[in-house]
Amino acid sequence: MIRAAAPNTVKRRLLVIEDDQELGSQIVKSLQTAGFESTWWKEGKTIDKTALADVELVVLDLMLPGTYGLDILKSLRSRSDVPVLVLSALNDTPSKVRALQLGADDYMTKPFWPEELVERVRARLRRPAMQRTEALEVGPLRIDREAREASLAGERIELTRVEFDFLVALAERPGAAITRKHLADRVLDPSREGSERTLDVHASRLRKKLGTSVTIETVWGIGYRLLAEASE
Repeated sequence: MIRAAAPNTVKRRLLVIEDDQELGSQIVKSLQTAGFESTWWKEGKTIDKTALADVELVVLDLMLPGTYGLDILKSLRSRSDVPVLVLSALNDTPSKVRALQLGADDYMTKPFWPEELVERVRARLRRPAMQRTEALEVGPLRIDREAREASLAGERIELTRVEFDFLVALAERPGAAITRKHLADRVLDPSREGSERTLDVHASRLRKKLGTSVTIETVWGIGYRLLAEASE
């Protein structure tokens, strides 16, 4: 008798860093039920290369024994682009902004619904990771960083220096909220091009040039993110 090949049952692996025993158990169980495999750390420590192997997303608490969550995030971002979803009881704007500035892809506050956590994990994993190649592609938008050229559906877009750098900064992390401070530090010359508020003008001009297939969305209180229209 010939048996049919077994279906591919490889689960996507996550790293959960949460010191609360009851909450951590709930998170791991919810993710397991949703089809994910989780490694659970109950204290903060540096995520080395071995621990990061095959991990596709990190769920990170901030108030941890050992190493503080933001220090873990900062260290991780210096050498990896793995998505990070911060899950914290800190619900003040400065904490959220700081986490995003350090490279968090999403921020959820406690208490939370497990179903929402699962869907946010799924949503983040559907997005492309940060791209480091010279060519960036987000939907119909293509950016050649070496040639400093951008095109939309094959048609070249004329951009100023600031507009190009602004678009690159967003396209490197499509779907992620990029803070005003990060954008201003990266693309603006304070002596010539003003402050963070100047970004609103450049965002408005870019929206007109991009049309509706690629959107620069304002994330209130934080900054902007680049989204491509979902293909039907």
